[in-house]
Amino acid sequence: MSNTNFNSIAPVYDGLSHLVFGNALRRAQVEHLSLIPEKANVLLIGGGSGWLLEQLLRYRPLAEVTYLEASEKMLEMTRRRIGLRIPSALPDITFRLGTEDSLQHGETYDVILTPFLLDLFPYKRLAYLMDRLCAALRPQGLWLFSDFWPTQVPAPAWQRILLRSMYTFFGKVSQVSATRLPDFEHHFARLPLEELQAASFYGGLVQAKVYRKV
Repeated sequence: MSNTNFNSIAPVYDGLSHLVFGNALRRAQVEHLSLIPEKANVLLIGGGSGWLLEQLLRYRPLAEVTYLEASEKMLEMTRRRIGLRIPSALPDITFRLGTEDSLQHGETYDVILTPFLLDLFPYKRLAYLMDRLCAALRPQGLWLFSDFWPTQVPAPAWQRILLRSMYTFFGKVSQVSATRLPDFEHHFARLPLEELQAASFYGGLVQAKVYRKV
């Protein structure tokens, strides 16, 4: 199972994102945080440099969070960020370096967040990842998804060009093995999940969705 490596781009990742998309990606990530229960046990996987973790802790200061990140540098940046901005929250966060294979046997969560993570992997790798995450989600638990998922089919030309450029760039600098967006509708449909809410951003290129495990 191949994985990505964002160590080389970690220091400039947030800046590049804002340069291209403005605040659209951040708005998508926080769109449904209010649905998280006050004292939920939360898994945030692939959270990058920690911006979303900071927002989560401000929305839900009583949540117990496991922060799972495959990039050492991103994990270091996150730990430093929270230590500077919300130091009182550090004891309630489990920082873990690794992928979904780092989840322990029997470890389950009330809420799972996958912010702009699932678009990085080709079919088999993504199916494996989503199966593992779904198994770790408790019955009636919430999956907060935010990612590139065009609302218009076929996607407009400008969206196709932008996505192709992104995959080319991240394929070279971060070993992203996917070359196109997954069929998210297919992947979610095969899991015991029901969609509760959805919102779109950046001209319909980005969606934020909430699924509940049934």
